[in-house]
Parts: sequence; structure tokens; C-alpha cells
Amino acid sequence: MSNVIRMIILEQQISIEQLTAISVGLFGDMVKAVADVANNKLAIDAELHSDLERLLLENGSNQEDLWGLNLYPEMEGEDFIEFDSLINIRPRLNNRSRYVESAEVRERITEIVNSFIVR
Repeated sequence: MSNVIRMIILEQQISIEQLTAISVGLFGDMVKAVADVANNKLAIDAELHSDLERLLLENGSNQEDLWGLNLYPEMEGEDFIEFDSLINIRPRLNNRSRYVESAEVRERITEIVNSFIVR
């Protein structure tokens, strides 16, 4: 079975069932994503967050606005979004770990995710 990686910037809402189907492709239970918190964009479905980051940069995003996360379609509440990615390590922006340390940025990411993923 071949895994198809689409690496897409969502332009419309998708259902949680569609996200679940995407998750089966690479990781089985998780979809990597990158949110552009300034431009309300969400890129999904890649092996690496850095690939999604590059896709968004090529489409007009600014690097300081991009944050990596993992989506777990089978999970509920706080367990649905994991704010963890190597691209989040940004000492110049006061984010010194893989985790998105700013509660404000995490809230903005959650808003973006919820605007694109329909449960």
C-alpha cells in the first residue's frame, strides 16, 4: 500500500472523518500540521512540519507566524491538538522548546484548527 502525502493548505473546512482518513496515510493516528497565526491558514499532511512550513512560506506566509502541531482525530478536548514541533524552537521569539509556550499563540492556533476541522 502506498502512502499518498498531499501537503495541502486548507481552503475550506474538512470533517473529522476526513482528517481521520488522512491520519491513516502516514502515522496511523496523527496528522502533522502548521498554522499561520497571522493569516488564518492551516497546512496539513506531511511527514515533517518543516515541509509544511516551506509550503506556507512559498505561499506568502512569514516564518515567525508559523507554528507546528499534531492533530489526533480520535482524541477529544485538549488531547486533540498537541503543540509540539521542532519548528517551534525560536529563542528570538522567546520560545525555547518544541512546545508553543505562549498561551495566546496556543489559543490562536486552536481557533484556526477549529475553523477548519468540523466535528
